[in-house]
Amino acid sequence: MEEYEPVEIPIDGTLDLHYFDPSEVKELIQGYIDECRKRGILQVRIVHGKGRGILRERVHSILRKLGSVESFRLADVDAGGWGATIVVLKPAES
Repeated sequence: MEEYEPVEIPIDGTLDLHYFDPSEVKELIQGYIDECRKRGILQVRIVHGKGRGILRERVHSILRKLGSVESFRLADVDAGGWGATIVVLKPAES
């Protein structure tokens, strides 16, 4: 079994899932959203790709269960259209 080095993800409000294994998505999204809220980033774009919509539905299912998510919607055309989701986060509690 191969050992992998941890990958540092820039926390800039955009999370591109193309580079990750689908089994990592739940923890990845939760951790990324938590870190964005800590940094005061309250709008996040999650890029899941267009494909058949399986990953998009998984992302939306995860977002529905997170209490830190105020709302989410598919991105506008200039931000990825139905290949990305815009997430509005609740501010972190002080």
